[in-house]
Amino acid sequence: MFKHQQCFSTGLIALAALFSTAPIQAQTLPALGTASNFAVLSAAPNSGGAVTCTASTINGNVGSSGPMSSVVQTGCTVIRSVIAPVSAQVLTDFNNTYSQYATLPCTGTLDTAYTGATLRLPPGVYCNAAAVTFTNTTLTLDGLGNAKAAWIFKVGTGGTGALTGTNFSVVMANAGQPCNVSWWVAQAVTMTTSSLQGTVLAGAAITMTGLAGTTTTFNGDALAKAAVTLTNVNINSCQALGSGGNGGRSHGEHHGSDHESEDRDSDHSERGSPFNPFNSNGEDNRSSGDHGHSGSNE
Repeated sequence: MFKHQQCFSTGLIALAALFSTAPIQAQTLPALGTASNFAVLSAAPNSGGAVTCTASTINGNVGSSGPMSSVVQTGCTVIRSVIAPVSAQVLTDFNNTYSQYATLPCTGTLDTAYTGATLRLPPGVYCNAAAVTFTNTTLTLDGLGNAKAAWIFKVGTGGTGALTGTNFSVVMANAGQPCNVSWWVAQAVTMTTSSLQGTVLAGAAITMTGLAGTTTTFNGDALAKAAVTLTNVNINSCQALGSGGNGGRSHGEHHGSDHESEDRDSDHSERGSPFNPFNSNGEDNRSSGDHGHSGSNE
C-alpha cells in the first residue's frame, strides 16, 4: 500500500493528485433510522438535551431529549416541527449509528490544521486521531460523476478531538451530494462563518454561528450528544433536500405527524445497509493504491 507524506504547511496543495486512486464506488453510510427525521437533534443523556436557536431558519424537524422548554427560539423559524422530548427510539438509533461510525476503517488521513488551503477530495473515509481545524480553507468534494459517492470524515479517532472551522467552505462538485457526506467527531463541533455540508454527528456540543451569512445554507443535519446552539444559520435538512439522509429511505416515504414517522421508522430502522467497502460482486473497492491507513482508525 502506498503511503504519501503530506505536508500542508503552505495550505495550498490540492489533494486530487494525492488521492487519485481512491474508489469511485460510494460507501454505504450507516443508517440513522428515526434520527434521520431531524435537521437538529440534541440527544444528551438523562433528558439533558438543549437547543438554542437565534435568528436562524431550520428547514426540518428540531428535536431534544429534554422537555419542550429545552428548545429556546429567538427569532428562529422552524419550518417543520419541534419535538421534545424525542422518543427513546430516536436516541437509541442516533447512539447506535454514532457507534457504528466509530468503527469504520479509514482510507485516508486528515492533517491537524489547514490554513489558507484549497483542497479537493474524492470519495473516501478520512481520519485524524485528534482535533482538526480548518481556517480560511475551501474543501471541494469531487463526486467524480457518481451521485452516490460518499465521504466520511472522522475526527478524534483516538478518543478525543474537536472539529473547528472558521471561514471554512465545503463545496460539492461533479455530482457530489451533501447528504452523502458525514462528519463524525469525538467531541465538539464549532463552525464560525463557515459553509459546512453534510450530516454532523458530534460526541459533544455543536455550535454554529453565521454560516457564511444569508447567501450560503448548511445542507445537512446537526446531531449531537450534547447541546446544539445556532446563531444566524440557515439549515436545509437532508429530508428537506429529498435525500432522506442516512435513514435508508426517501423523503417521500414520510407521511402523517412526526411522531407517527418516528414510530413507523423504528420498525424499519435496521433495514438500511451497514457500511460496506465492497461492491455487489464482493470485490474490495479499496485498491492497493488507496491512501492513508486503511483498516485502522487513525
